[in-house]
Amino acid sequence: MNLYQLFKTRSPIIGVVHLLPLPTSPRWGGSLKAVIDRAEQEATALASGGVDGIIVENFFDAPFTKNQVDPAVVSAMTMVVQRIQNLVTLPVGLNVLRNDAKSAMAIASCVRSQFIRVNVLIGVMATDQGLIEGEAHQLLRYRRELGCDVKILADVLVKHARPLSSPNLTVAVKDTIERGLADGVILSGWATGSPPNLEDLELACSAAGSTPVFIGSGANWENIDTLMQAANGVIVSSSLKRHGRIEQPIDPIRVSQFVEAARRSWNSKGESKSISSVKLH
Repeated sequence: MNLYQLFKTRSPIIGVVHLLPLPTSPRWGGSLKAVIDRAEQEATALASGGVDGIIVENFFDAPFTKNQVDPAVVSAMTMVVQRIQNLVTLPVGLNVLRNDAKSAMAIASCVRSQFIRVNVLIGVMATDQGLIEGEAHQLLRYRRELGCDVKILADVLVKHARPLSSPNLTVAVKDTIERGLADGVILSGWATGSPPNLEDLELACSAAGSTPVFIGSGANWENIDTLMQAANGVIVSSSLKRHGRIEQPIDPIRVSQFVEAARRSWNSKGESKSISSVKLH
């Protein structure tokens, strides 16, 4: 099954559930019930608003460990994903921040989640957590050992980071797909809430060929029409929150507005392609 089959659309909209601080994180509040309750509310708001998939992140655990998270975080995220799966029928994925792809794969395999996001799959990135090295070899071997078909969405030149070397975007996209074996690639702006520029999206899509390219940050109902002229899908969070503030919960009305704007963009994109094909013939 490829990503388009998984999300049942050629232009998936993936909403993000940012978990409240989890056990052992610096801002852990002491109540896992509070974490689960908010995650359930946000997942329900995303599903009712019409998204095609949901990704669960330990976003408020910052400052993050760069690689392996505490086992309590793995346990808590497993519980949360299971609770969300009981509420919605959408594909549910994981991103274990900052870059614990192995734990994400383990959780996904056990709860039959369908995809994970990996911030650094290949290469070396200088981040606020220090130098993070991609471990595609270990992750792909681990997926094979687990006997699962969890899809890997990998960031290319991920936000809040700088590459240790200086590959151009085309090389980075091709390497992530051809050498890292990513099932899809993600292109973000420089930080959370910052969109990639259209020229970069076009370059990434050209380099990716038939592999889907997702907008990873900064999408809102005002810019989605422009951004989607190039990309194949979008991962969205900040603009769906009350007043557009990252610390606020998901606003169902904002979800509906975004989905409606994105669908209009998809439709106009499809119509323009149809018109072009008629002219060509």
